[in-house]
Amino acid sequence: MTDTQMYTQIAYDVRDHVATVTLNRLEARNGYTLTMADELADAVKRAGADDDVRVVILTGVGENFCVGADLTSGSLNVTEADGIDEGSNAWIEPATRVTRPLFYLEKPVIAALRGAAVGVGSTMTLPADFRIASTDSRFGFVFSRRGIYPEGGSTWFLPRLVGMGKALDWMISGRLIKADEALASGLVTEVVEPDQVLARAHELAAELVSMTAPVSTAVIRQALYRMSPLASPEAAFDLDSHLIASCSANPDAIEGVMSFLERRTPQFTGKVSRDLPEFLPWQERRASGSSGAGRLEPNE
Repeated sequence: MTDTQMYTQIAYDVRDHVATVTLNRLEARNGYTLTMADELADAVKRAGADDDVRVVILTGVGENFCVGADLTSGSLNVTEADGIDEGSNAWIEPATRVTRPLFYLEKPVIAALRGAAVGVGSTMTLPADFRIASTDSRFGFVFSRRGIYPEGGSTWFLPRLVGMGKALDWMISGRLIKADEALASGLVTEVVEPDQVLARAHELAAELVSMTAPVSTAVIRQALYRMSPLASPEAAFDLDSHLIASCSANPDAIEGVMSFLERRTPQFTGKVSRDLPEFLPWQERRASGSSGAGRLEPNE
C-alpha cells in the first residue's frame, strides 16, 4: 500500500510487513523542512500503531539521503509558533520531532543511506537500529561550522554508538566523515554499492520479519537503551528475572523453541499493541502518551 495523498514531502509505503518512509524532495536533495519533520513524525507514529508493520525503513529519493536543513531562505526559519508538544506545552525543535518517536518506536528501524547525510541527515538516523550506507556516503555533524548547536538528542545517541572520543572529534570539528570511517567507528553497520543500499535494507527487513518475534524485539530494543545507562546492572537483573519467568506461558517463546527443534521458520503470533509484558518498568510512562513517556530519570 502506497500513500501518495497524505504527505507532500515524504512517501509512505507498506509492503510485506515493512513500512518504507522516504524523504521525497529530490529537487532539494531532500533538504529538511518543518513540513518534512512533521510528516516524518506522523509516519513513524503511524507505523508504530500498525500491527501489520514489523520493520521500518528510512531512506531518501535520489543520490543523497538528506543534505541537512533547507537553508535556501538564508535562515533556519524556525519559530516557537509551531511544533508545540501537547503534553508539555513546550516547543520541540524539528529534528527531535523525528528522533523522539523513532527512539520510542517498538519496532526495528533500518536507515538506508546514499550520498550526503549531513546535519539532520545524520542526526535523524541515530535512533535507527541498523544504518546501511553506500560507498559514496558521507556524514557530518556540522553544527560548529554553522554557529548552531546539535539537535535531535544527538549528543546522547552519538557517544553510545561510536564512543566519546569519536563523538568529540566529529562534533567539535564538524568535519565530513566518509563511509569507511563511519563503518570502522560503528556509526554504520555495513557499506554496500550505491545501487544496492535499498535492496540490502529490504533483504534485512525481510529476515527480521520472518525470523524474529515482534514482542521480543520490542522489549530488547527498549531494554538496551534503558538498562545500559544505569549505574549498576541490578535493574537489569530484576527485569530479566521477570521476563524469563514469563516465558513458560508465552506462546512466542514456546513457538521459538519448537521451531528451532523442528528446524522450521517460526510463526510468531504476539502483537506489540496487546502483548507487551505489563511489568516493563517503562510501561506506565508509555501509557501516559506524553512525549516524555518512558524516559528514565537520573535517579532510576
